Amino acid sequence: MKYLVLLGDGMADYSLRELGGKTPLQVAKKPNMDRLATEGVLGLVRTVPPGLPPGSDVANLAVFGYDPKRYYTGRSPLEAAGMGIKLGEEDVTFRCNLVTLSDEAKYEEKRMVDYSAGEIGTDEAALLIKDLAAEFNSETKVFYPGVSYRHLLVWRNGPLHAELTPPHDISDRVIGPYLPQGEGAGELLSLLKESQRILSKHPVNQQRIAGNLAPANSIWLWGQGTRPQLPGFYEKYRLRGAVISAVDLAKGLGACAGLEVIEVSGATGNINTNFAGKAEAALAAFRTGADFVYLHIEAADEAGHHGDLETKIKAIERIDQVLARILQELPAISPEYKILLLPDHPTPLPVKTHVSDPVPFVIYSSKNKQPGSSFPFDEESAARTGLFIEPGHSLMDRFLLG
Repeated sequence: MKYLVLLGDGMADYSLRELGGKTPLQVAKKPNMDRLATEGVLGLVRTVPPGLPPGSDVANLAVFGYDPKRYYTGRSPLEAAGMGIKLGEEDVTFRCNLVTLSDEAKYEEKRMVDYSAGEIGTDEAALLIKDLAAEFNSETKVFYPGVSYRHLLVWRNGPLHAELTPPHDISDRVIGPYLPQGEGAGELLSLLKESQRILSKHPVNQQRIAGNLAPANSIWLWGQGTRPQLPGFYEKYRLRGAVISAVDLAKGLGACAGLEVIEVSGATGNINTNFAGKAEAALAAFRTGADFVYLHIEAADEAGHHGDLETKIKAIERIDQVLARILQELPAISPEYKILLLPDHPTPLPVKTHVSDPVPFVIYSSKNKQPGSSFPFDEESAARTGLFIEPGHSLMDRFLLG
């Protein structure tokens, strides 16, 4: 038996007036997702426990089968694991976004124009982080370059309990009310302001401005945490496998769980990612002996954060094409297989950030197809089935052990 989790990050949404009261999942052309829904077990699952933030960290932790209330220690430590950074017991990690702020003279009066600095390229971003590291790195602080706008600060004995806001939660808002508060607020704010002073004059950003691209003119620190301690996936489920993703968060979760992390050339985390390469990587993993593959695709989430309806629908349709490729070739690798299809959380276009609403899921088994159902794969149909899974981390048990 082979097991595939196909996770379309942020696919779920709200009913939209511009879609005649439908969601992007309802209007997207996704025959393969709908086939799984009509032949599998369709329902809703609450991936974000009450009281925890509705981030991809919490939600994916639950989908992996780990109780976030027990194991969640922050987002950035998972990303550190995905980047291969070894953390000490005294280390506090911070997610470090490169962002675009507006031009007001006073830092507190600037707006969050773009939490991703126009989805800046990794090569350009590396130059910016390198120069920030030359300015700020010390015996206690080290900056690490990541992918696109996603980077990391490791701070020995850093302010773990600072009050910090994810930048994608405050798109188009004045940043003053969302600047660091509480423990270490002064030093954190100083880092933000000093980064803006350096980056606003940086040659990379001058070139981006000349090319009508959003400048990465500040960093934004958030998502702090300490090293997690997860029981191994093999110890839990007696399955060996792999995780495939463009983003360090999902890679880090896989690494912490003891899964192989498979890199895919051209994987970007947005609509321009290598969809075909991800499908082939999943199939290759199964061919070479993996029992379990966690295939994470980010593109719909990025579109949701940008309020880009057309791209979100396109992303869902591209994910469906990935599923088509897998459904075509997986039976030749293993006639018996199961697929768990779901988003981790909604990223509704009207709010441009994550919410904690339940999400649709389907469990499909090649050897135990369900009687024909008329329900397609979307939020409304999943709710109509009456099947509701809570807590969310129990869904993996149902998928693998049920």
